Amino acid sequence: MSEITAIRVLLVEDDADVRLSVTQALTLAGFEVEPFPSVERARANISFGAPAVVVCDVRLPGVSGTDWLREVRTIDAELPVILVTGHGHIAMAVEAMREGAYDFIEKPFSSERLVAIVRHAIERRRLTLQVRSLRDALENWHGIQAVLIGRSAQMQQVRRTVMTLAETSADVLIYGETGTGKELVARCLHDHSERRRQHFVPLNCGGLPESLAESELFGHEAGAFTSANRMRVGKFEYANGGTLFLDEIESMPMAVQIKLLRALQERTVERIGSNKAIPFDCRVVAASKDDLKDLSDRQKFRADLYYRIGVAFIELPPLRERREDIPLLFEHFTLLAASRYERAAPAPSRAQLADLMAYAWPGNVRELRNVADRFVLGLLGERLTQTRGTFDPPAGLPRGLPQQVESFERAVIVEELRRHQGDQPATASALSIPRQTLHDKVRKLGIAAEEFKSTSE
Repeated sequence: MSEITAIRVLLVEDDADVRLSVTQALTLAGFEVEPFPSVERARANISFGAPAVVVCDVRLPGVSGTDWLREVRTIDAELPVILVTGHGHIAMAVEAMREGAYDFIEKPFSSERLVAIVRHAIERRRLTLQVRSLRDALENWHGIQAVLIGRSAQMQQVRRTVMTLAETSADVLIYGETGTGKELVARCLHDHSERRRQHFVPLNCGGLPESLAESELFGHEAGAFTSANRMRVGKFEYANGGTLFLDEIESMPMAVQIKLLRALQERTVERIGSNKAIPFDCRVVAASKDDLKDLSDRQKFRADLYYRIGVAFIELPPLRERREDIPLLFEHFTLLAASRYERAAPAPSRAQLADLMAYAWPGNVRELRNVADRFVLGLLGERLTQTRGTFDPPAGLPRGLPQQVESFERAVIVEELRRHQGDQPATASALSIPRQTLHDKVRKLGIAAEEFKSTSE
């Protein structure tokens, strides 16, 4: 998880005794405090995105606290400013709140109350900076890399294949387990093709009753059957000029498969109740979690349909086979969740990261995203994953133990390098290994500098 620099407390108080006592109280509470006797002395520490909150007396010699509040808000409207006011100045403080002050506290005040207000302000500032960091990262990531996230060799190959196929009109078959992102890949094929200005039309064949499948795909005329009160355009027609995505195509009823094959061969459809052939021009992207060739060999899927749609293939690796992408994906999903729920984005401990790396992820990327959501919402303890599904190694994993150990080691080193911004001595110290050992492992594992750059850079 990329880290935000520690949030400082800029304390402006002209009374030396009060300034000292407040500084001590905040320092004892664990905050980094920089005290100043005037606004003029503190002013240079304020800039857009400054990792700071302000605690400022209202009445000061020179520039007042309320005047500085207005100035700060022109520089960074989201930087929290806490005003300290004497008795009888409440109306002034309330007015300052209307002008954007984060909070105010009346003298005399207890250390506990001040600490509580400052802590909340720091959490708000940290969240603001993390959200900005996420937005910057997403804006700096361009094209397909910002959607199909991952630095593993498998994901790099997926992105290359998608970009190659996007330039063609070939129908595509996507293979992948549940939760690996098959629809995301289909959308990337559409978004990076010349068809991107037309419709992307998804249809889940698994949730489609046989009695409705033909109508959904091909449409119907008014009066074609009892409940057909008006004409309906089918998915093929609606996707004309764009992309039709058939998810879980292995679940399509056999009777519908025959009609789908004819439509794909002729590139025309006939609405139910009509004899008129309607031409269409759409790319068909199908997805399956099962091997359609194997299903066709066992006569559970039409072989002629398989060979018709099986022009180009994209195979998505399960998350357990690209463990080096787990820290990056978890950071991405954690920041997204923090923005969505308006919470601070916590950083996983090394033990929690090891837990994420060792888990089998039967639900793949979709499950990882759910864990990130629960992590941000504070619904998880030190253990982020369930006991069920931990690395034993996972069932069905094709690689041997040495390869799995190397993948795990590589991912841990890359993540620690990211934490320390590529500082190898600091990374070696954090991993409790000699610097030369780390250097040798980085070279042996082929870890490149771009792999441990933070998403927020």
